[in-house]
Amino acid sequence: MTDVPASAELEVDLGALVANWRSLAARHPTGPVAGVLKANAYGMGVAGVGPALHAAGCRHFFVATLDEALALRPLVPGAMLAVLGGLLPDAAPVHHAHDVTPVLASLGEVAAWRAMAASVGHKLPAIIQLDTGMARLGLDPGEVARLRQDPGLLDGITVRYYLTHLVSAEIADDPLNPAQRDRFAAACAGLPPAPRSLANSSGLFLGPGWHSDLARPGAALYGINPTPGRPNPMRRVATLRTQVLTIREIPAGTPVGYNATWHAGRPSRIATAGIGYADGLHRSVSGRATAFFDGRPAPLVGRVSMDLTTYDVTDLPGIVPGSWLTLIGAEQGPDDLAIAAGTNGYEVLTSIAPRVRRLYRPA
Repeated sequence: MTDVPASAELEVDLGALVANWRSLAARHPTGPVAGVLKANAYGMGVAGVGPALHAAGCRHFFVATLDEALALRPLVPGAMLAVLGGLLPDAAPVHHAHDVTPVLASLGEVAAWRAMAASVGHKLPAIIQLDTGMARLGLDPGEVARLRQDPGLLDGITVRYYLTHLVSAEIADDPLNPAQRDRFAAACAGLPPAPRSLANSSGLFLGPGWHSDLARPGAALYGINPTPGRPNPMRRVATLRTQVLTIREIPAGTPVGYNATWHAGRPSRIATAGIGYADGLHRSVSGRATAFFDGRPAPLVGRVSMDLTTYDVTDLPGIVPGSWLTLIGAEQGPDDLAIAAGTNGYEVLTSIAPRVRRLYRPA
């Protein structure tokens, strides 16, 4: 099939992604490092990311939902594939049929999975999540105490890992980090023995005290800085570009975009590019973001609209219709664009819409 021209492209450097995974694995000598591929591999696309990590040797994968797991399952044969979002009602047969490990987040989910094991007549693997301070998913202290008193609640279940999620790992000196580590150790100590999973992306940079049997980095794999305020130790994976559709020559004083929020302070050249908030470029970057052309900045002027944005390219005479402007790349990463948007790099990447063409640079 002939490629249809696109006005916005996301180029994913799979070699950089694999290098990031290997770098994180080197930081965690006590056990394997998984790949977290939720939200379509943080917007990069599971179709490219899953096979690349699997070919590199990754054998543990996490996603957020069962639908995500079913899309990824054929791409990572033989690997452990787990759903972080818990075991939904009536989902147990689907998990079993497709070899998808549930992350059980309550004693009710434990009971449902125990019943599934009884129905098939053999033990089934699961991961048990323990809540150590997030107050979202996971067995709370009361449920942990009940499980400790009655280990038979796990009959028919092979516990692959006990898992918890760090609240504030990106803030290295936050006292919540050692508190959670200690709560997790205390909770696991009274339960039937099983391997443990603790560190996320930023947790891998807290030191050996946060090593466990399985680490679960997500954002760092895709080039988001796991150590905010310090140089980014990860390689850039994503490059987001948009194509210039037209150039307008306007006199000083001319308004640009919805509600006339920007007026040209001089005779100006305005480039209209084919990307907008329907593509995942947040409306909140209106008048605040910058694109780049051959390393030189082109300020975003006026409001981001659904499908279009406008840039002041008066000082960039080389830009013509068909030129490409870079929004994420060598000059600014997703964390930088996030500052303009008032959010974080996670939201910037996971917001990139399906209609933005994905291109993969091979590993």
